[in-house]
Amino acid sequence: MAGAIPVELGTKPIGQLIRQYAVPGIIAMTASSLYNMVDSIYIGHIPDVGSLAISGLAVTFPLMNISTAFGTLVGVGAATMISVLLGQKNYAVANKVLSNEVTLNILTGVIFTVVALLWMDPILRFFGASDNTLPYARDYMVIIALGNAVTHLYFGLNSVIRSSGNPKIAMGLTLFTVISNAILDPIFIFTLGMGIRGAALATVLCQLMSLCYTMWFFLDQKKFLHLPRSRKIFRIDWRIAKDSLSIGMGPFLMNLASCIVVLFINQQLVKWGGDLALGAYGIVNRISFLFVMIIMGFNQGMQPIAGYNFGARQYARVREVYVKTAGWATLVCIVGFVVSELFSGPTVSIFTSDPALHDLAAKGLRKMNIAFPIIGFQMVTTNLFQCLGMVRKSIFLSLSRQLLFLLPCIYILPPLLESEAGVWYSFPISDTVAAIVTGIFAIGLLRNLGSLKDGDDPSILGSQI
Repeated sequence: MAGAIPVELGTKPIGQLIRQYAVPGIIAMTASSLYNMVDSIYIGHIPDVGSLAISGLAVTFPLMNISTAFGTLVGVGAATMISVLLGQKNYAVANKVLSNEVTLNILTGVIFTVVALLWMDPILRFFGASDNTLPYARDYMVIIALGNAVTHLYFGLNSVIRSSGNPKIAMGLTLFTVISNAILDPIFIFTLGMGIRGAALATVLCQLMSLCYTMWFFLDQKKFLHLPRSRKIFRIDWRIAKDSLSIGMGPFLMNLASCIVVLFINQQLVKWGGDLALGAYGIVNRISFLFVMIIMGFNQGMQPIAGYNFGARQYARVREVYVKTAGWATLVCIVGFVVSELFSGPTVSIFTSDPALHDLAAKGLRKMNIAFPIIGFQMVTTNLFQCLGMVRKSIFLSLSRQLLFLLPCIYILPPLLESEAGVWYSFPISDTVAAIVTGIFAIGLLRNLGSLKDGDDPSILGSQI
């Protein structure tokens, strides 16, 4: 069992591997998206306060993005390193990376909790909360912050389970979390009368239950990848930590950039459309995020395959998995485009029965996702650079769409159009420019991977791309 599971990543046909690894990842990420959507759906139908509660939930997005950023800084880097190390058959170091991840996730989670709780109200007001929405945002975020270490550790170790050749187990844990959350949400929100706080409590409790099983899974000493049953579990190898954090820096900065961008989106929406426009963005963001999470599922499926084969110096297989993954991601985005443009009304009605909020969200969804078909390719390409350890290029592509292209549009277009429509149109414009830039990088990467023969030293890529 010690090495049998990962070896298939270098031998099975790529198409079979994508189905084997991406399908569980897609189900898991879709379920994870539904996990977030369930909260929004129930919260949006709380009697008398649903619209304001939805707006309050939207205010928490930037703070939750910061939390996610620190989680990915640790988790993504560790999962990527473990994939490559398994390709190299280096199980001893892979186990050290796993132990590092546990300690680093706990540290970052606790630090985030302390900072968030000490300055909760000023932070939420900075992110766009008004006197009307602050109470709902605070009620939700205090509980989420208290469970932040659990969230970091659960998602980080779930990624490692997938990268170590167990995508179905990772999927099963995510599905359990989603289903249990869907069951507990109405009980806590309506039956127990906890409102928006009930949604947050259900979220943390479901993640805690899944984390308990995850820790049990990795404490099995018979597995090729496991945690030590001693205090050594909390030791940090700073050399490994440095390498892991450098790989995770790309998605970390991408999530941090998302926080910054959402901050300005919130401010511009409140300025030009009020609290209701902010609530509309909360709904549109949840709907779009469902398709983005499906693409991330494909990326998660691609990660162990690309990382393993790059570590094993099988470059033709790296090219193949990238091209096929990008094709599937594009198809998903086309479906998202059709839903956004042709079925915006029925889709938005799932979240709210308020006519004014429904109208704003439906129009925003159509405008925001005009260029949706091209973002899948951009996401997959960025992920490939990360999988191959090409950190600088991954970081640049991660940041370009949001900071270089989207942020200026958010400030330029609303005054020109004299409405919040300028915020919505900022997304397709920045998506188009980012896709062009990404295409240039992708052509260079594919050309240089094609110039390598299997078994060649991959370090020469650093000077070629």
